[in-house]
Amino acid sequence: MRGLALAETTPGPLIMVVLFVAFVGAYRDPGSLDPWAAAILASLLVTWVTFVPCFLFIFLGAPYVERLRNNRQLTASLTGITAAVVGVIANLAVFFSLHNLFDRSREFRWKLVNLEAPVLSSWDPVAVALTAIALALIFRRKWSTMRTLGACAVLGLASTFID
Repeated sequence: MRGLALAETTPGPLIMVVLFVAFVGAYRDPGSLDPWAAAILASLLVTWVTFVPCFLFIFLGAPYVERLRNNRQLTASLTGITAAVVGVIANLAVFFSLHNLFDRSREFRWKLVNLEAPVLSSWDPVAVALTAIALALIFRRKWSTMRTLGACAVLGLASTFID
């Protein structure tokens, strides 16, 4: 969960959570290697096998991309994939909101539908306040994402000293 949260808060590909998991996994179970050496080696290996195929696809497929631009079936497929990605991002936003703004949730089941709803009495005032501040800074004050993230990190850290 921490790796996913880390990947969501940083610019760049979500796939980098795999690097984090490889580092932690190799550090915790290094075999006969030094834990740091195993962690760094695992991180490098995972980065290599994650990104090298992407570059190969790009370099090998680049000459054919222009030919596929006018292909209606491919365009329709890519439109569907784009919609699915937007749905995944929206699902992650709802999931993180539910589990960060509320301490407890309740599951509702009806036939094939399975929904999770917050227990409203378990809301976390600090998380709600930080969310409201972040929304105000981004949408009202027009702050950049990184500046807002920094301000919220400082406020979140300060809130741990107040409790």
